[in-house]
Amino acid sequence: MKRELVLITGMSGSGKSIALHALEDAGYYCVDNLPPELLMPFVQLEDRKDSQKVAIAMDVRSANALHTVPSQLAQLRSHDVNVRLLFLDAGTDTLLRRFSETRRNHPLSYVSANGSQSARDLMNAIELERQLLADLREESHIIDTSQLRASKLQSYIHDLVTAAGSQLTLMFESFAFKRGIPVHADFVFDVRMLPNPHYETDLSSLTGRDKPVANWLQSHAAVQDMAQQIAHFLDQWLPALKKDHRSYVTVAIGCTGGQHRSVYLVEQLQQRFVEHWVCLKRHRELDAS
Repeated sequence: MKRELVLITGMSGSGKSIALHALEDAGYYCVDNLPPELLMPFVQLEDRKDSQKVAIAMDVRSANALHTVPSQLAQLRSHDVNVRLLFLDAGTDTLLRRFSETRRNHPLSYVSANGSQSARDLMNAIELERQLLADLREESHIIDTSQLRASKLQSYIHDLVTAAGSQLTLMFESFAFKRGIPVHADFVFDVRMLPNPHYETDLSSLTGRDKPVANWLQSHAAVQDMAQQIAHFLDQWLPALKKDHRSYVTVAIGCTGGQHRSVYLVEQLQQRFVEHWVCLKRHRELDAS
């Protein structure tokens, strides 16, 4: 059985502890706030214990050594370890609210210089953290937790890590443009030009998962053309992404409210691709309600 290592990083206040608990529930041996200098010795120690599934959380408190992590992970991959990087993120407004509600100090709240400490305001601490983690974020699969309840985040993490082994995992996600584009999306498709069930009295309160809405959308050639064109694009490029050793690819499909058209297309595309790829689906606005 191939060994697995999940490395969780991300913004303070974005839910790393919740994600680590979800991995623990999924059978991973979990370690929080492991310094990067101890990554290789720790994995080697777990090898001797015959641990097959390990999850490690690192945060900005290890910023001075985080630049060494990518090369260490490449070394682990060369030794047949299935490595997955998950980066938890959230909008600055969301992070400000969470720190205000919990009354916790940000890890970068204080500046040390010449043996003394001075305070750094929360906004500046968050922006500095984004800068320090930017390179590692670029290497990772990003999960935006801004609109995720804790229970949904746990479910999402569980689905991600149990889906695929070393295969590429394809995530289809619906969203509403009025609430912003998902920051973690690899590809974004705008379907707001398609016929809208919202203006049909009998369909407005339903979603794209309901059969009456699905039947109505299926009757419009433009909707079927959009589905076929997105599918054709993915058929052409997914093999190249897999060859590039991508672990996750997120395809975000957005409409105005994230309730009808985008939800329907996510359902249809997930059904189409699940025969040949490991596929997950998520409806951002429906999950947040």
